[in-house]
Amino acid sequence: MRAPDTILPLTVEGLGFTANGVAILSGISLTVEAGAPTLVIGPNGAGKSTLLRLLHGLLAPSAGRVAWAAADPRRRQAMVFQRPVLLRRSVLANALYPLRLAGLARAERERRAQEALALVGLAALADRPARRLSGGEQQRLALARAAALRPEVLFLDEPCASLDPAATRAVEEIVATLAARGTRIVMTTHDLGQARRLAGDVVFLHRGRALEHTPAARFFDNPATPEAAAFLRGELVC
Repeated sequence: MRAPDTILPLTVEGLGFTANGVAILSGISLTVEAGAPTLVIGPNGAGKSTLLRLLHGLLAPSAGRVAWAAADPRRRQAMVFQRPVLLRRSVLANALYPLRLAGLARAERERRAQEALALVGLAALADRPARRLSGGEQQRLALARAAALRPEVLFLDEPCASLDPAATRAVEEIVATLAARGTRIVMTTHDLGQARRLAGDVVFLHRGRALEHTPAARFFDNPATPEAAAFLRGELVC
């Protein structure tokens, strides 16, 4: 039987996650299809990072399910974290590493790694030790490492949380470029301006529940719940 051409849609039904007897997420149902980036927003402690880890497969649900269109989506989706973990090797070696794990031939690994470094503006730093990069450069390297795998879906967990404005703009440009090339982005952020700039649709979490999943323009112009309205006014912090 031929494998599906896409791993989308991603369907979430009644998703819940409990840790140490505390419900972190509860009753989340949503569908992610092809399209512009999905931005997951909400107050601190709403469960944004936990949701991404469940979707990516790093955590197992306590309730409900996460279902992809393909039986084995692992090599067709990737995740970048707020604080990237880099190898004690060069920038190029970091970009090559996941490609080697994926079993690509050496020539293809080199080509993809170089293309990814060019995409994020790090081609000139290919031989530099990765851990000597600035924070923004390290995050761009993490994006390059994921992009080199050419994932259909890319999860980004607050990739700009600790970056200055210039580094944030650079990351946003990369995210927009990847989205324009067809990578489906699902990204958490605490920055409402960033969500306005990047989002095609918004998932609003509050106290572990998805209160809204709606097109971005509708969410920002006419939120459907009082909690979302309060959050947009800066009045909802927990």
